[in-house]
Amino acid sequence: MLTQRNIVLTATLGSAALLLGALYFQYFQDLAPCKMCIWQRWPHGIAIALGLIALALPRREIMLLAGLVVLAGAGIGLYHAGVEQHWWQGPNTCTSGDISGMSTEDLLDQILAAPVVRCDEIVWSFLGLTMAAWNAVLSLGLAALWMLAAKR
Repeated sequence: MLTQRNIVLTATLGSAALLLGALYFQYFQDLAPCKMCIWQRWPHGIAIALGLIALALPRREIMLLAGLVVLAGAGIGLYHAGVEQHWWQGPNTCTSGDISGMSTEDLLDQILAAPVVRCDEIVWSFLGLTMAAWNAVLSLGLAALWMLAAKR
């Protein structure tokens, strides 16, 4: 039965599963996260906390907030997926960026200061979608669940 409590529990467990999945890939599959991967984890952590609060105090406002937080996470995932596909440029501290017009010294400084894991490289995909894209799709579904819970 789709009670409000069951929907909140499902959405909370969904964010927990995505967060645990990311940690699994990091620690057991040696796929170190880039900066944008870390950004995508925060909304799920916040949604888990809000979900626990909503289970104890089932308020519509809490559920709406959780839905908006997860929706923001979907946006981050979509942005990251676009960076991976080179549809748009990501943060300069996370991608290769444009090196034209740089002096050799500036280029060397950028290389030495660059993070080991780049946001614009695809390190894993399934059915043609990268991990960031899957996070965006699944987060949209979780946001819909939160909105459904708030409506009940």
